[in-house]
Amino acid sequence: MSRKPEKQTAASPAAADVAELAPITAMMSSRLMVLANLLKRGAILRYKRLAGLSSVEFGLVASLGRRPPMSVIRLAEAVGMDKGQISRALAELVARKLVAKAVNPRDNRETLVCLTKAGLAAHDAIVAGAQERNRRLLEQLGKEELAVLFDQIDRLTDTAAQMLADEKDLK
Repeated sequence: MSRKPEKQTAASPAAADVAELAPITAMMSSRLMVLANLLKRGAILRYKRLAGLSSVEFGLVASLGRRPPMSVIRLAEAVGMDKGQISRALAELVARKLVAKAVNPRDNRETLVCLTKAGLAAHDAIVAGAQERNRRLLEQLGKEELAVLFDQIDRLTDTAAQMLADEKDLK
């Protein structure tokens, strides 16, 4: 397996430097959050450049995707925000003709939203950008390294989910 030389940055200390870090920054969760935040900040800049979307708008467009219309309440649940938090971003997307709103024919108290043709084009640009970023991030790892990494991430995710459940039980 050919590997590129490791590049040292302030955000990615070498294993030997871990002992010099503050205890909290040496923890796995902190290091994963640094990685996730770097990826998120880069993604936000890319999607702003490619599709003119803010981070909230990007989340809405990505969640709506190529799916049938969904209720605003379901969309809010999908992005992990309340209906009020997404209303301004949704209004902006409607004004820019990226999202269409309609009354649910089965329940006139409910509003359904979906992407327009322009919204689908923005979505497709987001997907293409995400695939390119993913490829670039993972190209330095061999096939076996990727398999091990994904297995370890799955195991850590399962453990973190159990830890969350345990904390909820202690309330």
